[in-house]
Amino acid sequence: MSNEKSAMSEKPVWFITGCSTGFGRELARHLLDAGYRTVVTARNPDSLKDLGGHQNALVLKLDVTDQGQIDAAVKAAEEHFGRIDVLVNNAGLGYFAAVEESEDDEVRWMFDVNVFGLGRMTSAVLPGMRKRHSGFIVNLSSIAGIRSFPGLGYYNATKHAVEGLSEALWQEVEPLGIKVMIVEPSGFRTDWAGRSANESAQQIADYAATAGEKRSQLRTVSGKQPGDPARAVQAIVKAVESANPPHRLLLGNAAYELATAKVAELSREFAAWESVARGADFPKE
Repeated sequence: MSNEKSAMSEKPVWFITGCSTGFGRELARHLLDAGYRTVVTARNPDSLKDLGGHQNALVLKLDVTDQGQIDAAVKAAEEHFGRIDVLVNNAGLGYFAAVEESEDDEVRWMFDVNVFGLGRMTSAVLPGMRKRHSGFIVNLSSIAGIRSFPGLGYYNATKHAVEGLSEALWQEVEPLGIKVMIVEPSGFRTDWAGRSANESAQQIADYAATAGEKRSQLRTVSGKQPGDPARAVQAIVKAVESANPPHRLLLGNAAYELATAKVAELSREFAAWESVARGADFPKE
């Protein structure tokens, strides 16, 4: 009984994908500094040497598109720490292109990382969480998962997919004691737009004022975004550890304003076309 109480009083074990840069690195650093046992992963573990010095860190090689690496990493984490309490599906990348400009191989690679990699990781940790009837899955989406932007068509699509998958997931696993939260940031001072986002080789002049303008804006503002990654990861940990965590956590003033404007926009349009929508059913007898 004493061992059980000790285990319950211990800080949860976090497993984070994509820790070489951005939110993943910032979150791993924050957790380790606060004494959490943390599985820190990246495709190139050499990029994590500074984090590996923490006594509570387990640094692992992980490409979320490789099922063998996923299985090995989850097994190593569970053997080392005994369990995984919180999975953070952070690994992801961007791609700047109008829909017509987009290249098939780039789009498929982005979906494999942002959507299917997230799904693979989730499926790999769920057996342990189901066995313990506890756990927390945090899926990094974006404000682009709520409101689409020109020049990011297929990136928007990956984040909309994360939203749809996550919403189904929480309906499936919450009755089993497992929680799910989507994180939806706006612009933060990570290197997402600088290093983590490719762009199409083909750029069509007709889209210069839409997709081209957005692409230029994102590149220009990179490193100057209003969002503070340190405050963002503190907010994520606070939400995970709250008594009533949200299903969706907006991060940043722009995220909040864009999301609430989208809700209002949908409400107006739905109301304007209500009679047409309702009229599509068979008449009531």
